[in-house]
Amino acid sequence: MKFLTRGKVKDLYDVDENTLLFKFSDRVSAFDVKFKQDIPRKGEVLCKFAEFWFNELSVPNHFVRRESDTEIVVKKMKMLPIECVVRGYFYGSLVSRWKQGEVSVPEGTDTTLAAKLPEPIFDPTTKSEHDVPINKSKALDMNLVTEEQYGWLEQASIAIYKKMAAIANNAGFILADLKLEFGILDGKITLGDSIGPDEYRLWPKDSYEVGKIQEAYDKQLLRDWLTANGYQKKFDDERDAGREPIPPEIPDEIIQKMTQRYVLAYEKITGNTL
Repeated sequence: MKFLTRGKVKDLYDVDENTLLFKFSDRVSAFDVKFKQDIPRKGEVLCKFAEFWFNELSVPNHFVRRESDTEIVVKKMKMLPIECVVRGYFYGSLVSRWKQGEVSVPEGTDTTLAAKLPEPIFDPTTKSEHDVPINKSKALDMNLVTEEQYGWLEQASIAIYKKMAAIANNAGFILADLKLEFGILDGKITLGDSIGPDEYRLWPKDSYEVGKIQEAYDKQLLRDWLTANGYQKKFDDERDAGREPIPPEIPDEIIQKMTQRYVLAYEKITGNTL
């Protein structure tokens, strides 16, 4: 197999004319900064979660088979240059953007941190090194998708979010938000990339409380530690000065907790053991 590219988390290989191999690593990134330390078993959890979700969802997708504990084979397709974000709760960047007047929320929305939105909202971004939030008019102005494609992506993304949220709910979790990617395969829009704890926020229902930072069973655990210790601001300041941010050492306690939570979430939601 020919090595193609190394992403933040997975490596891509050319298998043949029609398929690619995704090799999931234990690498971790947050706020677009790649860290030197690995999160043990993360690659295995991401790989097996991708297999689970692709098999669970009825929407057409590019998944072919799982090749090993950390590898899946997928069909090649032309990816659409848009990241389809669905938000079910008032949390994350939605809060700061709403406070700055950059985005609106439906009338009657409870704007307390972590409150459930009346209905999930479609909140897409560009697909780049630093994703930029966009709306329908911006997506069309930038020629990212057609109006028909945008409508399809919005409807499909929200439907997928609702299905995944119901499965997570039955396992004792809240799926707060979700990021999906789609491409064109045989002339049809098809679900692509992968789906796992790097693509969503997952909170345990038994500790959920409106108005506070939630317990994260996903990458948010690392983001919260970085923010609490001033690193998010340092990263922004470095970029503003034209320099590439230097990642700090992640404490062992955070690394161990992330591994434990990734594994626990996988086992609870899928019913499988690792």
